[in-house]
Amino acid sequence: MQAPIAFDDAPATVLPQGCTNFKLRQLMRRVAQHYDNEMARCGLKTTQYSLLSHVLKLGPIRPGDLAAEMKMDASTLTRNLRPLVDAGWVTLEAGADARSRLVHITDAGREKRAEAQRCWKVAQLALNETLGAGRVNALHALVDDSLTLLASMEDKQEHGDDQ
Repeated sequence: MQAPIAFDDAPATVLPQGCTNFKLRQLMRRVAQHYDNEMARCGLKTTQYSLLSHVLKLGPIRPGDLAAEMKMDASTLTRNLRPLVDAGWVTLEAGADARSRLVHITDAGREKRAEAQRCWKVAQLALNETLGAGRVNALHALVDDSLTLLASMEDKQEHGDDQ
């Protein structure tokens, strides 16, 4: 078994070859396909499971706040909420005033989310087994570090380099 890859801020002696975006998309497609195949057993897509999980954890919540928490735009959220509303797993109800709405999870949504969580766990454990816990932990750490660095890069671009 291969040891987890170490990473640091030291300059690489060999520059990376190929397109990082393409490599990440290849990995994401493969991982997503793995989870999607397992989630299909309970009739959900992984995006729907994630949405149900966020509404369960954060709800009742305004759609705009939910979109922000999930790092997606409002139109994507609306499109992804529609099948969950149609299935009776979430509802959009009146908020504090006439113009606001709140997303609520229903009892049927809680049951579907619990069923889906079992499918998700099977997918997660199989991925951990295939890649190895060390590699998965290293991958999580690398992704988290990269997201932090990219966020600071975006902040510098938005506010100029005078910080």
